[in-house]
Amino acid sequence: MAEPVIGTAARQSRIATGARRGLDVAIAIIILLPALPVMLVAAALIRATSKGPALFVQERLGRDCVPFRCYKLRTMYQHTPSVPTHEAHAGAITPVGRFLRMTKLDELPQLWNVIRGDMALVGPRPCLPDQRELISHRRRLGVFSSLPGITGLAQLRGIDMSQPELCAKTDAEYLTRGSVRLDLWLLACTLLRRRLP
Repeated sequence: MAEPVIGTAARQSRIATGARRGLDVAIAIIILLPALPVMLVAAALIRATSKGPALFVQERLGRDCVPFRCYKLRTMYQHTPSVPTHEAHAGAITPVGRFLRMTKLDELPQLWNVIRGDMALVGPRPCLPDQRELISHRRRLGVFSSLPGITGLAQLRGIDMSQPELCAKTDAEYLTRGSVRLDLWLLACTLLRRRLP
Protein backbone atom coordinates (compact mmCIF):
# COMPACT_ATOMS: atom_id res chain seq x y z
CA MET A 1 0.00 0.00 0.00
CA ALA A 2 1.30 3.46 -0.92
CA GLU A 3 2.28 5.70 1.98
CA PRO A 4 -0.19 8.60 2.52
CA VAL A 5 1.02 11.85 0.96
CA ILE A 6 0.49 13.74 4.23
CA GLY A 7 2.62 11.22 6.13
CA THR A 8 5.37 11.46 3.51
CA ALA A 9 5.34 15.28 3.62
CA ALA A 10 5.50 15.30 7.42
CA ARG A 11 8.41 12.86 7.40
CA GLN A 12 10.27 14.92 4.79
CA SER A 13 9.66 18.05 6.87
CA ARG A 14 11.10 16.33 9.98
CA ILE A 15 14.14 15.19 8.01
CA ALA A 16 14.72 18.70 6.62
CA THR A 17 14.33 20.23 10.08
CA GLY A 18 16.75 17.68 11.53
CA ALA A 19 19.28 18.39 8.76
CA ARG A 20 19.12 22.14 9.35
CA ARG A 21 19.44 21.64 13.11
CA GLY A 22 22.45 19.36 12.66
CA LEU A 23 24.09 21.86 10.31
CA ASP A 24 23.42 24.71 12.77
CA VAL A 25 25.08 22.84 15.64
CA ALA A 26 28.07 21.81 13.51
CA ILE A 27 28.66 25.36 12.25
CA ALA A 28 28.13 26.83 15.75
CA ILE A 29 30.77 24.50 17.22
CA ILE A 30 33.21 25.23 14.37
CA ILE A 31 32.81 28.99 14.92
CA LEU A 32 32.73 28.83 18.71
CA LEU A 33 36.11 27.12 19.15
CA PRO A 34 38.24 29.87 17.50
CA ALA A 35 35.85 32.54 18.85
CA LEU A 36 36.55 31.62 22.49
CA PRO A 37 39.85 33.59 22.70
CA VAL A 38 38.14 36.58 21.05
CA MET A 39 35.32 36.43 23.62
CA LEU A 40 37.81 36.17 26.49
CA VAL A 41 39.68 39.28 25.28
CA ALA A 42 36.38 41.13 24.76
CA ALA A 43 35.20 40.09 28.24
CA ALA A 44 38.44 41.38 29.79
CA LEU A 45 38.04 44.73 28.01
CA ILE A 46 34.40 44.99 29.11
CA ARG A 47 35.31 44.33 32.75
CA ALA A 48 38.28 46.71 32.62
CA THR A 49 36.34 49.65 31.22
CA SER A 50 32.94 49.46 32.95
CA LYS A 51 31.43 47.96 36.08
CA GLY A 52 29.42 44.78 35.89
CA PRO A 53 29.66 41.29 34.38
CA ALA A 54 30.99 40.77 30.87
CA LEU A 55 28.06 38.54 29.94
CA PHE A 56 24.59 40.02 29.48
CA VAL A 57 21.68 37.64 29.98
CA GLN A 58 18.20 38.68 28.88
CA GLU A 59 14.87 36.86 28.64
CA ARG A 60 13.67 36.55 25.05
CA LEU A 61 10.84 34.66 23.38
CA GLY A 62 11.70 31.55 21.42
CA ARG A 63 9.76 28.94 19.47
CA ASP A 64 6.07 28.74 20.43
CA CYS A 65 6.58 31.97 22.43
CA VAL A 66 8.47 30.08 25.15
CA PRO A 67 10.89 32.34 27.09
CA PHE A 68 14.60 31.49 27.15
CA ARG A 69 17.79 33.09 28.41
CA CYS A 70 19.62 34.82 25.56
CA TYR A 71 23.37 35.42 25.99
CA LYS A 72 25.36 38.38 24.68
CA LEU A 73 28.52 40.25 25.57
CA ARG A 74 27.49 43.31 27.59
CA THR A 75 27.58 46.48 25.49
CA MET A 76 25.79 48.89 27.84
CA TYR A 77 26.55 50.30 31.23
CA GLN A 78 25.32 48.31 34.21
CA HIS A 79 21.76 49.08 35.39
CA THR A 80 20.69 50.35 31.95
CA PRO A 81 16.95 49.58 31.55
CA SER A 82 16.26 46.40 29.57
CA VAL A 83 14.83 47.73 26.29
CA PRO A 84 14.98 46.68 22.62
CA THR A 85 18.20 47.68 20.87
CA HIS A 86 16.51 50.36 18.76
CA GLU A 87 15.20 52.04 21.95
CA ALA A 88 18.55 52.11 23.75
CA HIS A 89 19.94 55.59 24.42
CA ALA A 90 23.26 56.14 22.64
CA GLY A 91 24.83 57.30 25.92
CA ALA A 92 24.02 53.94 27.53
CA ILE A 93 26.42 52.12 25.19
CA THR A 94 30.01 51.78 26.41
CA PRO A 95 32.95 52.61 24.08
CA VAL A 96 33.90 48.92 24.01
CA GLY A 97 30.23 48.06 23.49
CA ARG A 98 30.05 50.37 20.49
CA PHE A 99 32.88 48.44 18.82
CA LEU A 100 31.34 45.08 19.75
CA ARG A 101 27.99 46.09 18.25
CA MET A 102 29.57 47.48 15.09
CA THR A 103 31.48 44.23 14.50
CA LYS A 104 28.62 42.00 15.80
CA LEU A 105 31.05 40.34 18.21
CA ASP A 106 28.56 40.89 21.03
CA GLU A 107 26.41 38.18 19.42
CA LEU A 108 29.05 35.43 19.72
CA PRO A 109 27.73 33.98 23.02
CA GLN A 110 24.47 33.21 21.22
CA LEU A 111 26.32 30.34 19.56
CA TRP A 112 25.81 28.62 22.93
CA ASN A 113 22.06 29.27 22.55
CA VAL A 114 22.25 27.54 19.15
CA ILE A 115 24.03 24.50 20.61
CA ARG A 116 21.47 24.34 23.45
CA GLY A 117 18.60 24.41 20.95
CA ASP A 118 17.17 27.79 22.02
CA MET A 119 18.08 29.42 18.72
CA ALA A 120 19.11 28.72 15.14
CA LEU A 121 21.88 30.46 13.23
CA VAL A 122 19.29 32.00 10.90
CA GLY A 123 15.73 32.96 11.78
CA PRO A 124 13.61 35.79 13.15
CA ARG A 125 15.48 37.80 15.78
CA PRO A 126 14.15 36.93 19.27
CA CYS A 127 12.03 39.65 20.83
CA LEU A 128 11.45 40.74 24.40
CA PRO A 129 8.28 39.56 26.21
CA ASP A 130 6.95 43.13 26.41
CA GLN A 131 7.13 43.88 22.67
CA ARG A 132 3.39 43.33 22.40
CA GLU A 133 2.75 44.74 18.93
CA LEU A 134 5.52 42.67 17.34
CA ILE A 135 4.38 39.58 19.25
CA SER A 136 0.82 40.08 18.02
CA HIS A 137 1.92 40.32 14.36
CA ARG A 138 4.24 37.34 14.72
CA ARG A 139 1.50 35.21 16.31
CA ARG A 140 -0.91 36.11 13.49
CA LEU A 141 1.65 35.16 10.82
CA GLY A 142 2.87 31.98 12.52
CA VAL A 143 6.41 33.25 13.05
CA PHE A 144 6.69 31.65 16.50
CA SER A 145 6.57 28.20 14.86
CA SER A 146 10.29 28.66 14.15
CA LEU A 147 13.38 28.96 16.31
CA PRO A 148 14.67 32.54 16.50
CA GLY A 149 18.03 33.22 14.88
CA ILE A 150 21.27 35.08 15.42
CA THR A 151 20.82 36.65 12.00
CA GLY A 152 17.86 36.80 9.65
CA LEU A 153 16.27 38.18 6.52
CA ALA A 154 14.73 41.21 8.24
CA GLN A 155 18.04 42.10 9.89
CA LEU A 156 19.92 41.90 6.59
CA ARG A 157 17.33 44.12 4.95
CA GLY A 158 17.88 46.73 7.68
CA ILE A 159 14.44 46.18 9.18
CA ASP A 160 14.49 46.29 12.96
CA MET A 161 11.83 45.88 15.63
CA SER A 162 10.92 49.56 15.50
CA GLN A 163 8.82 48.50 12.45
CA PRO A 164 6.91 45.63 14.07
CA GLU A 165 4.47 44.83 11.26
CA LEU A 166 7.09 44.96 8.48
CA CYS A 167 9.51 42.99 10.66
CA ALA A 168 6.93 40.25 11.26
CA LYS A 169 5.97 40.11 7.56
CA THR A 170 9.63 39.75 6.59
CA ASP A 171 10.08 37.02 9.21
CA ALA A 172 7.08 35.20 7.73
CA GLU A 173 8.53 35.59 4.23
CA TYR A 174 11.74 33.94 5.42
CA LEU A 175 9.76 31.00 6.83
CA THR A 176 7.94 30.41 3.54
CA ARG A 177 11.25 30.44 1.65
CA GLY A 178 13.29 28.65 4.33
CA SER A 179 15.90 26.14 3.17
CA VAL A 180 19.47 25.14 3.98
CA ARG A 181 20.60 26.95 0.83
CA LEU A 182 18.89 30.19 1.89
CA ASP A 183 20.33 29.89 5.40
CA LEU A 184 23.86 29.51 4.02
CA TRP A 185 23.31 32.51 1.75
CA LEU A 186 22.07 34.67 4.65
CA LEU A 187 25.00 33.55 6.83
CA ALA A 188 27.43 34.50 4.05
CA CYS A 189 25.77 37.92 3.69
CA THR A 190 26.03 38.41 7.45
CA LEU A 191 29.74 37.54 7.54
CA LEU A 192 30.42 39.80 4.54
CA ARG A 193 28.30 42.58 6.14
CA ARG A 194 26.20 42.72 2.98
CA ARG A 195 22.77 44.35 3.09
CA LEU A 196 19.95 42.83 1.08
CA PRO A 197 17.33 44.78 -0.88
